[in-house]
This record gives sequence, C-alpha cells and structure tokens, in this order.
Amino acid sequence: MSPRAAEVAPGQGGGGVSRVLESALGRWRLAPAGDGAAHLERLATRHGTPLYVYSGPLIDRRVARLRAELPPGLALLYAVKANPQPAVLGRLARQVDGCDVSSAAEIAAALGAGVAGRDLSLAGPGKSEAELAAAGAADALVVLESEGEARRLAAFATGGYRPRVALRINPPFSLAVEARMGGGPRKFGVDSESAPAVLSALRTLPLAFEGFHVYAGSRCLDAVALAEAQRATLRLACALAPHAPAPVRLVNLGGGFGIPHFADESPLALAAVGDALRSLAAEAARRLPGARLALELGRYLVGEAGLYLTRVIDRKVSRGKTFLILNGGAHHHWHATGALEGRRHLHFPLAVLGADDRPVECTTVCGPLCAPHDTWAEDVLLPRAAPGDLVAVFQSGAYGASASPQSFLGKPPPGERLVEWPDDAHNPIPEENDNA
Repeated sequence: MSPRAAEVAPGQGGGGVSRVLESALGRWRLAPAGDGAAHLERLATRHGTPLYVYSGPLIDRRVARLRAELPPGLALLYAVKANPQPAVLGRLARQVDGCDVSSAAEIAAALGAGVAGRDLSLAGPGKSEAELAAAGAADALVVLESEGEARRLAAFATGGYRPRVALRINPPFSLAVEARMGGGPRKFGVDSESAPAVLSALRTLPLAFEGFHVYAGSRCLDAVALAEAQRATLRLACALAPHAPAPVRLVNLGGGFGIPHFADESPLALAAVGDALRSLAAEAARRLPGARLALELGRYLVGEAGLYLTRVIDRKVSRGKTFLILNGGAHHHWHATGALEGRRHLHFPLAVLGADDRPVECTTVCGPLCAPHDTWAEDVLLPRAAPGDLVAVFQSGAYGASASPQSFLGKPPPGERLVEWPDDAHNPIPEENDNA
C-alpha cells in the first residue's frame, strides 16, 4: 500500500519528514537530542489525556516577532474565537491592543482578562439583543453587518449615549484561501456597492461612526495575496469615506494570516508582510489622515503554540490494514480530523513520542467515536505504536477544544494547560498555572 503522506520524525526509521513536522518537532524540543518527549509524558501522566498543552513562551515569541514587523501605530487585536482558554487569553491580553469578540461570553472573558471595554470589537452576523446590550455596557465597538442591525443597535442609544460602530464591508474581492469571507454573495457585512446607501442611513441614527471593517478570507500563507487584499481594502475605505457620517478613524484590515498545517505548505513570509504593511500605513496616513489601521489575528498568534496529547488505546489490523485507535478524536479537535473541511486525505502533523528506534509501518490513525470521519490520518508512515503510547498532534493552539462538538457521545472534555515551557533557557517544565 502506498502511503499518501510519509511523515516520520527524524531517527524513527525510514520515510521522510515534512518541513511542517520538522519545524514542530524542533519548536517542542522533540528532535532526537531534545528533552521534550519526557516533559510531555510528565504532563500527560500528571493531568491525563486527552490534553491540550499551550506554551506561554511560544505565544510571547510569536507576538514579539510580529510586533517587530508591524508599522508603528497599527493596532493588533486578538481574535478570542481562536482560543478563549482563560490562561491563554490572559497571557495575550497584556500584549495586544484589544480583542475581536463575537459573543457576550467572549466580551465577559476579555473583560475578565483585563482588556478595557473600549478596546473590544464585537463582530459577527446575527448579533442578539443580549450581545448588543453587552457591547453597549462595555462601550465596545460594534461592527455592523447590516442596516437592520444598525437600527436595532440604535435602540440602545439612551441618556445621551451613542454606541460606537464600524461598518463591515463585503468587498468585491476575496483571498484565494479555503475559507473565503469576502467577494460574491456573503452573509458577512454590507455589499460594497450598497455601502453608500447604508452609510447615508447611519447619518439618521444615534450612532458614533468610527470606520470600516473588511475580512476577505482566512488561513492565507501567501504574503503577496495578503498585501494585495490589504491594499484593496484601503482603496475601498478611501472610496467610501466621502459617504461616511463622520471622519474615518479606523480601517480594520481583518486578518487571515495562516500557519502551515499540511506537508506541502510553507510558513507565511512575515518580513514581506511587514514591508507591505509599512508601505500601506504610509499611504493611509496620506489618504485618510487620522485613521488607524488594525489587524485581528487568532490562529497566527496561538496556533503553533499548542499541541494535543492523546494516547493509543488499541492497535488492530483489518484485512491487512493497520489502525491505531486513540482516546482523543474529532469531538475535541474537529478541524484536525479534516471532517469540517472535507479533506480527509490531509492531516495535521503528528508524532508518536518516545518511539525513535522503532520500525516504521503504514497505519491509519483514528479517534474513539462511532463515526467514520473521526480519523486523524490515513495511510501514513509512523513508528510502530502500541496501547499506552503518547501521540502529539501539532499546530493545535487554535480552533481546537472550543471549536469542537465536545458533547457528542457524552465523552469527557479534554484537559487544557498553559505551561512556561519550552523556553530559551531549556529549563524543565515548572509547575504550571492552575488553569484547567
């Protein structure tokens, strides 16, 4: 049988290793000379599996490197939906300029983490009355998705208070990515050609207009495509500015910065993104003086700083094909199984820990659910694994536990821990914060 992907950790026998997996192994000190496997086994033994492990130092380094490339004055928002785990959110709250939130619960979580209400931006179609009320109580910016939503929000303007708003625009372009959120007919925002009429309507409502929001797509690894979308966003904002009910003070460029998950993908060229943003910021200062550019990022900030630990429950052979059954699956990590995107032939990078010297076999790795889509990887080369072995699924810091159907079959939820490791000093894992 010809495996569709050959991802074997260095020192674990034949086969090749993708750049994505090689980078993940180095990041978590899991190369043959590293001490990561022993540390992760210690965590798994202490807290049980399945277990999400998030690295505080890796989050810090990612934010610092990004900040070094961003132009001065550009606002960096954390998209809480990517990972709302309290310790992770608290870690980021100290390092970003605000948060993108999508519900009353996320508003409360961000406020609880120390983010000021005025630094929150509530986005998403179909906001409930409770969500609009929560945004008003926090004095958060509300990103309007329609004229109807604007009129509902205006009902909260009482006692001289005018809710702060930006208008989300569905642009005439999109990013060439798997999750397109702009261009064509969309549930998101107001079509660009309809925006002048909606902006005119806003003049009649007791709302405090601040600017525009455009989100063209998600998980982009092409720096040129990102730069083109960002330039197009600024052009669109400049074209709509004369119709706005007040001077434009904010242009939210969205996000879409991706991380590589699959064997044929390469990391986003951050230096090129930074060069393009510095040029864009200079253009924005000329064309929209007084307006601040903003980015909202989630996956890019936390995705590579998390992994998912799960143990092998069973190893079986069915008509000549080997299966590993793990105690974690799609109910904890829906995106990694490929079920959501319909990409069963692809898989997140994974490794059998502590199996450096074992022979390699072609195997299919599955979760414990009574569902055929509960499959981590099909026909991949891995070291021969046995019940009790620990498996790590990398690139798991975003859209994991909170984005998965955890109640399916009544299985228990995964654990989640933020640890102060791996750090530059190569210290052992300290006692981590009490953040179940």
